Parts: sequence; structure tokens; C-alpha cells
Amino acid sequence: MDTQTPSGPEQLRQKWVNARPDLNTSSMYVVSPLKRAQALLAIALESVYETSELTPSEMDVLVHLRYLEEPIIARRLAQWLGVSRAAVSKMLAKLEGRGLIERRANSADQRSALVTISQDGIAVIDRLFPRHLDREAQVLSGLGSDRDRVIEALELLVKTLERSLPHA
Repeated sequence: MDTQTPSGPEQLRQKWVNARPDLNTSSMYVVSPLKRAQALLAIALESVYETSELTPSEMDVLVHLRYLEEPIIARRLAQWLGVSRAAVSKMLAKLEGRGLIERRANSADQRSALVTISQDGIAVIDRLFPRHLDREAQVLSGLGSDRDRVIEALELLVKTLERSLPHA
């Protein structure tokens, strides 16, 4: 066997089982396909972002901000997106620099700023997000009648992961 050829998820797990039988590798049955699906979706969406003024992460931020009825603090946005505060802070600085969001002082907490989407940000997200959704629908159409089962399984996974996290 060529040692330079990547193994599939089961072959990789089996290598770990053989080398380290003391490890519980059962999570790899769930995590490996999940990571692979995420990577494949990112590849499938590349065509949407090739000529876009946004990155996928910036899109996520603007999608969350688009229909909020009031400003939000960065910490809350980081929680919703499931990323670090530092990552959100960097994205917000870039988006603000390009005029796609606005930040203003938070009178209730001087350590945080209130974030809103700007009119330019609305224009960008309203133009790009439909293309993003169309591409997602296209690549996921192959689920067919299994779609509801996949959604149910993913919702169960999310609830399980949420329960496992410390309460903030």
C-alpha cells in the first residue's frame, strides 16, 4: 500500500485502533463524515465566492445581521456563529472598514460596541445570498426523500452538542 495515499475515514480509524487500542475512536464515525461534508460543501460553494466581495465567513455575519430589529454585541454574534470573539472582532473590523457594518458605543457596557448592518451591507447580502442559497439547494437536491431524515439527525447532533457544552 502507498503510504502517501490518504485513507478513507474507516481506514484511518482502524489505523488508530491498531496503533492505540487504548483510545475510544467511536466518535470518528460521526465526526469524520461531518468534517468531510463541511469540506465538500465549502468546495461546492466556491463558485459563489470566486468573484464575490465577501468571504463565506463574512457572509455568515451579514446573514445574521440582515434582519435583526436591534443592534447586537459582538459576543452574542460570536455565540450564534459558533466562533471565537477574536474571529468575530477581526471580521467586524474588516466589514466596518469596507462600510458593510456600523459599530457604535454601547451605553450599557463601555467594553462592547453595538453592531448593525449598513445600507451597503444590505445591498451586498441581498445580491449575494440568493446565489448562495441557490447553490446550496442545487448540491443538496440529491438528498431526495432522505432530506427530512438528514435534517432530523443533524438537529439531534446539534442538541447533543449543545447539551455537552458548559453553560455560559
